[in-house]
Amino acid sequence: MPSVRFKKVLIANRGEIAVRVISACKELEIQTVAVYSEADRYSSHVRFADQAICIGPAKSARSYLDIPSIISAAEITNVDAIHPGYGFLSENANFAEVCEASHIKFIGPNPEVIRLMGVKERARAYMREMGVPVLPGSPGVIASPEEALAMAAQIGYPVILKASAGGGGRGMRVVTGPDEIPALYAQAQSEAGAAFSSADVYLEKFIGAPRHIEFQVLADEHGKVEILGERECSIQRRHQKLVEEAPSPAVTDQQRAQIGALLRKAISAAGYTNAGTVEFLMDESGKLYFIEVNARIQVEHPVTEFVTGIDMVKSQIRIAQGEPLSEVLPGPIEMRGHSIECRINAENPDTFVPSPGRITGFHVPGGNGVRVDTWAYTDCVIPPFYDSLVAKLITYGSDRGEAIRRMQRALSMFIVEGIHTSIPLQQRILADPDFQAGRFDTNFIKRYMPVKSEPAG
Repeated sequence: MPSVRFKKVLIANRGEIAVRVISACKELEIQTVAVYSEADRYSSHVRFADQAICIGPAKSARSYLDIPSIISAAEITNVDAIHPGYGFLSENANFAEVCEASHIKFIGPNPEVIRLMGVKERARAYMREMGVPVLPGSPGVIASPEEALAMAAQIGYPVILKASAGGGGRGMRVVTGPDEIPALYAQAQSEAGAAFSSADVYLEKFIGAPRHIEFQVLADEHGKVEILGERECSIQRRHQKLVEEAPSPAVTDQQRAQIGALLRKAISAAGYTNAGTVEFLMDESGKLYFIEVNARIQVEHPVTEFVTGIDMVKSQIRIAQGEPLSEVLPGPIEMRGHSIECRINAENPDTFVPSPGRITGFHVPGGNGVRVDTWAYTDCVIPPFYDSLVAKLITYGSDRGEAIRRMQRALSMFIVEGIHTSIPLQQRILADPDFQAGRFDTNFIKRYMPVKSEPAG
């Protein structure tokens, strides 16, 4: 398949990822089209794109999730491709199909692969067949509380019920004993149906103190797959990540090589193309178990860019143009140094209550080994309609210690006035002795950073 150079790309997203894609397109000399809701009229991505089209009111269901409006904007502006960013329509197989039918290249995997990876029990079954270690669990959807009881007895408690089509912690319930299953099964189904329009749930073994490890994948349209190392994403609250880093302080060189070899085989056999992330849980003994695939670019991709020297977004675009990885990547993948990312969110650092509003003062840190991805600026308004991400602060060092010290310095120089942000919490995390020593799991925030507003008793 010969490669074709895109002349114009539409970014079906907002905020910092839209600005990030625009930046990559500018370096590739590709024109850009921004779409925006009425609430984002003065957002940076609207200003930096070559063209911008309003696609609807503030609510995402009537703007950023409105497929006909986005396709209309693409056709009016005569774009060659659409980059979906992350969230919104990035893993929507129907959207990818509509793009194909409209003769617009979707910068991501094909619809069939999105469907395979997007339904968790199908992805787990596939990875198990390919020899990738998977947590013990149900072979498919659990159809009744009675089936859940039988499967849990076979696996052993504790177990966790999960939404088959979900993510972000919704439709998930931990079950510690058989008496809890009827009520928690109904709750998981109800929440899954409301959040994902599918009430299907499955069951798997629950690890009480896991680490969350994810491997970065790049695959071209000629069958070639590369693994760009792993990221540590265990510092999270309610399954929303706060601090990420690469490489993981818990993954050994041997594990990295073993999992990488298995994933190359599995990803290639699935016909996967473009960027993706394969997520694992690490148990207390250090064993890794597959949990899901995110068939898109990740929020935390900059830490991988720092340690590999590879521009992930430009690679996505070049792969979608049909270029082979041998031309996209500079050579063998090597991870050098260490990188950390803090998500600067508009929320109270003690209560986690969202803090939308006008930013009255804004100063980002700089210096060697410091990067800031943001759409925000002084006098901009953080709207209440979308996620609370204001900026991503990323540091790089020759080793983990230097990356931590640079992050501490950069956090102290990051000024955001007019709203609350997560910066004070992240300063506490970076100063924590267990974090500095790499001794943590996904319970870190719960153990060390209790929410002060929670009522006693």
